[in-house]
Amino acid sequence: MIATQYKIILPSDYDMNIIRDRVRNNGHKTDGFEDLKFKLYLITEKGIHNNLQNSYCPLYLWTGSNGLNKFIFNGYYDNIINSFGWQRVKVGIPLFDTTTSKIKEIKYLFQITRDIPPQQSLNNLKDKIGKEIPTIEHTEYLVIYNPDKWKYDVFYFLNDVSSVQEMSGVIYQILLISQ
Repeated sequence: MIATQYKIILPSDYDMNIIRDRVRNNGHKTDGFEDLKFKLYLITEKGIHNNLQNSYCPLYLWTGSNGLNKFIFNGYYDNIINSFGWQRVKVGIPLFDTTTSKIKEIKYLFQITRDIPPQQSLNNLKDKIGKEIPTIEHTEYLVIYNPDKWKYDVFYFLNDVSSVQEMSGVIYQILLISQ
């Protein structure tokens, strides 16, 4: 599996209803896309949930590279380039994925990012990460790592963000989940 995300930072006075309308009118187009487990249409809004900026940050989880390659190179990603300019696409490898079809009912995604420090051995690192990530009861999550940056992200699927208000991380509103 492969995870991808691009983060489009928008002006602080940007009308986020433009993004909501874009997703409402076009989000269904990725339903059933080859190799796509899901696409989360995510936004942050300045001043809401302690976010410092407006952003549009779709997160994809791919079961294989054929669909990702088709999305990037067969014109689908051109919609992003034409609307928002050239964007860097962050790529990661899923380490844990506890998600089920229940995520379709979720309103928020909470992201924490941690470093993977240099160490003598990576043997058992997966188990160590699994033990050190915060536990949020009755919450599905996804852990994605990037060995190029030696970081990992934990994404928690939540309907109530009160349990994470005091934690350091980013709270995204999920506008739509395409599968």
